[in-house]
Amino acid sequence: MQRRRSAPHTFEENIAAEKARCEEQLARAPHGPERDALVKKIRQLETASHMSDWLKSPELRPPE
Repeated sequence: MQRRRSAPHTFEENIAAEKARCEEQLARAPHGPERDALVKKIRQLETASHMSDWLKSPELRPPE
């Protein structure tokens, strides 16, 4: 029997879901290295999201 697969998620959806999961963990995390790592990961996810938006923008054109 084959396993049913859900529709694939976009890169942006995956980034948003991971960011939401990290933010939930951050709300419960005590101060310390784990919390610092979560803050760093959230910043990286935000940067990835901004870069993805920038790369898909219509103003971005290849060099001539």
